[in-house]
Amino acid sequence: MRTKRVIGWIVGFLIIAEVVVVLLSWLLSATMTTGVRPLLSSEGVRWFFSSYVAIIGAPWLVWLLLLSLAGGCMYQSGIFRHGSKPLGKLQGLGYVVAVIMLVIYVACILLLTVAPHAVLLSATGHLSASPFSRALVPVIAMGLIVCSLGYGIVTRAFTSIADVCASMTDGVRKAAPLFLIYVLMAQLVESLLFVF
Repeated sequence: MRTKRVIGWIVGFLIIAEVVVVLLSWLLSATMTTGVRPLLSSEGVRWFFSSYVAIIGAPWLVWLLLLSLAGGCMYQSGIFRHGSKPLGKLQGLGYVVAVIMLVIYVACILLLTVAPHAVLLSATGHLSASPFSRALVPVIAMGLIVCSLGYGIVTRAFTSIADVCASMTDGVRKAAPLFLIYVLMAQLVESLLFVF
């Protein structure tokens, strides 16, 4: 209940801040303040409608989606839900399988990045500004999913592909408030950049 209230306050603040920016941009442009473009002008309305998809379609949205998929898979697999209870035979075997899958996954990533002339290096042969650095969050999310799947399959938390899909969609459902906050925050930031 407290989380819902906090999310409500954040969303309310972002909506009010957007309204303030719209009205402030109109007032400042009416007083002939230089360097201010009003959002209520024809230029502002055209900008908002023509660039709205680009505003919210940034890499942050993709990262949030992938991490929520990974989070749902991790949570439903039970890989971090043991606390101080002693591990059973299946849980111990699940951790062994998860570690083995993690080692194999990291080895594959290293082969694609560390070797000379590796596929994921930049044109200059470095990791900075390379395909790997641009895909770091998806690589991490995929690694978390792979380990969680290994653990969940061994411990029978996942008995079918439907279970795996349900775990990932559950992660997106639980992260849904973050998507709303992201959309409103991206809109507010881009509005400020347009106005000033």
